[in-house]
Amino acid sequence: MTNTVLIAGASGVIGASAAAHFAGSADWRAIGVSRRAPDPAPAGYEHVALDLTDAAACRAAAERFGEVTHVAYAALFEKPGLIPGWYEQDQMQTNLAMMRNLMDPLLERASGLRHVSVLQGTKAYGAHVHPLAVPAREDRPRDPHENFYWLQEDYVRSRQTGSGWSFTIWRPQVVFGGAVGVAMNLIPIIGAYGAICRELGTPFHCPGEHGHVIEAVDADLIADALAWAAETPAAKNQTFNITNGDVMVWENVWPAIAAALGLEPAFGQPVRLSEFLPANAEVWDRIVARHGLRPTRMADLVGQSHHYADFLFGWGRQGPFPPALVSTIKLRQAGFAGCIDTEAMFAKWFARLVEWKVLPRP
Repeated sequence: MTNTVLIAGASGVIGASAAAHFAGSADWRAIGVSRRAPDPAPAGYEHVALDLTDAAACRAAAERFGEVTHVAYAALFEKPGLIPGWYEQDQMQTNLAMMRNLMDPLLERASGLRHVSVLQGTKAYGAHVHPLAVPAREDRPRDPHENFYWLQEDYVRSRQTGSGWSFTIWRPQVVFGGAVGVAMNLIPIIGAYGAICRELGTPFHCPGEHGHVIEAVDADLIADALAWAAETPAAKNQTFNITNGDVMVWENVWPAIAAALGLEPAFGQPVRLSEFLPANAEVWDRIVARHGLRPTRMADLVGQSHHYADFLFGWGRQGPFPPALVSTIKLRQAGFAGCIDTEAMFAKWFARLVEWKVLPRP
């Protein structure tokens, strides 16, 4: 074993999949850092409890990272309420400080570092500010809005200049995975919503219907891509969009989501999930007790992801919903051809959350 990967944000939606992927390979030693461990934690994986906002703690922990050869930086700070924080300077500066706190002492010790992957997203194209140019492409000039992505990217580029390591910057579309209690993952949100609808005997309405064309990306697919980029010359110092390979509209994928949860789809009555889920916290507690699920309170299940659900389902948005599509040609031409059907992705993650006793069996 010659490769040691450090996964920052290992309990997040991307970090958890990355931890499972690398830990499952005989070619990798996987170390994860986050305030809490991934649950379930993969076998063959080392977790270091670490708050990246604590510079002193990061410097002390770096003593353990001297053999790191690769970094997958997927750590993220979001503020309560999620969306308002996207426009605020303290949120941006906190995310920059977290990266510096981890990377500065690591770069002093990890003399064998070869590659760093950094996660961004379609906010790099201003998806939260204005309609995207369709398709959004990696080689276009930087979108002129303030965002912590630019702060982190500038930091990485400045530290990489003249060094022996390379980097890859990733821009996934809407990410779906198995992590609970995180900032942006709709799988537990939709799953809990469906379980409550079944418990109450109410229709499983699509929360938002507006014909908005978007793209999803499976967290496991991103993990595959991180491993590919770690050892692929064509990924060095490049920026890549990544998606599942198809497109989706919530109304059209809702029947497949409902089928995966053992429910009938319903339409015509939008639901604001940031209100619905907290209002039914006691119903959720009843479901957890009846089905012998992991004892997870509603607040610990949703994190900030119920606010993300409202954003993606269009609550509070005025005017038409332009398509939000990115080009993945550059990634495919570089040699990564991974893809997954989005409807199959939903079914996979709901089944895993049932297996992990986060959701009840349909």
